[in-house]
Amino acid sequence: MRGLKYFFGLLSILGIILPYMAFIPWIGENGFNLTMLFNEATQNRISAFAWLDVIISVVVLIGFILYEGKRIGVKYKWIPIIGTLTVGVSFGLPLFLLLREIQMEKMKDK
Repeated sequence: MRGLKYFFGLLSILGIILPYMAFIPWIGENGFNLTMLFNEATQNRISAFAWLDVIISVVVLIGFILYEGKRIGVKYKWIPIIGTLTVGVSFGLPLFLLLREIQMEKMKDK
């Protein structure tokens, strides 16, 4: 199962790097203009579709982190929640799965 931890770790890193490769240049060009960000994110129906999908995914993921994290005793479950809210599901989900895998490995060793 060690390979699964590396897989989730790699996806966590990619989940930060790839979204921010698009976001940081936008911030560089536009600054922290939240009005412009909202306008561009909801510019057309397909953008609105994508953002609504992301919002639902965030809510589901946070619920999963809270429930599953408590159920198996994952430590530091607040980190993937913050990661989800600041980066996105692309970071929060693999990070939580990594922490979950570590906890499950500890439980198995007992």
